[in-house]
Amino acid sequence: MENSSHSFYFNLSIFVNIGYYRYPAFVLCLLLYGFIICANLVIVVVISCERALHESMYVFIALLSINALYGSAGFFPRFLMDILSDTHLISRPACFTQIYVIYTYAFCEVTILGVMSYDRYVAVCQPLHYHSKMTSTKVQMLAAFAWICPAFYLSVSIYGSITVPLCGNNIQKVHCAGWNVTKLACVTSAIAQIAATIAAIIVSFLPICCILYTYFRIVLVCWKSSSDFRGKVLQSCLPHIISIVIYCITSFSDTILNRYDLKDLNPFVAILVSIEFVVIPPVLNPLVYGLKLPEIRTHVVRMVSWK
Repeated sequence: MENSSHSFYFNLSIFVNIGYYRYPAFVLCLLLYGFIICANLVIVVVISCERALHESMYVFIALLSINALYGSAGFFPRFLMDILSDTHLISRPACFTQIYVIYTYAFCEVTILGVMSYDRYVAVCQPLHYHSKMTSTKVQMLAAFAWICPAFYLSVSIYGSITVPLCGNNIQKVHCAGWNVTKLACVTSAIAQIAATIAAIIVSFLPICCILYTYFRIVLVCWKSSSDFRGKVLQSCLPHIISIVIYCITSFSDTILNRYDLKDLNPFVAILVSIEFVVIPPVLNPLVYGLKLPEIRTHVVRMVSWK
């Protein structure tokens, strides 16, 4: 089956047999998944129910939490099953579905962060025009852009992967990944690889360039302003900056891991690094925004106290 280009299953080969420790590991990961669901749902519910939070910045924060719920749903249920299982086979349709969900989550994360940076730029650099520029229609268009571009790119990319014959079925990860499936291809197309690389650059690096440019302009404005103004800007932008740093570190770690032969690495280290980008942002983002932004923190505390 491993050498067949028509194998109906992939084998997630990086899993380690940890014996009876699988049960504590399962409980720990289940609790982590439960925390992700609860923390992000609280953010979404608070922002949805409180009229005072119906502003563009909070709408985009809610989008981040919705994206976290979406991405973790594509990873954790299957991962929890694999922890308790002795075999780690996944069907081709399920594998490509997981690739689509996890990587649309990853690309949507950076596009949402890019849209949020534009929102902060308008708020800091053009405060008098903020409400005229960030209208509800504009916010809806930016939110749609943040979702549609990654979804379209992943749809085209996965369609190309499905049609390519494969010479093997071993995936050296705990979840299906596009790059690992591509490495199993019997034939390689230079044109297809170049096109896929250009598309990935457009989807991922354009938002990063937008983030860098907007924060460069924000720093210039803060440089010429008073210390009180800089303090307010820092309070407003710090959670967003932390989210950007978390995303860059975790996604960069996953990208670097793809360039290594995981047989040469400690399997536990390889597993931890390979799941960082789908675990750490959904855990930390609601904490960062819930604790750092007083507007959200006040309403969360009020809701919890009422409950």
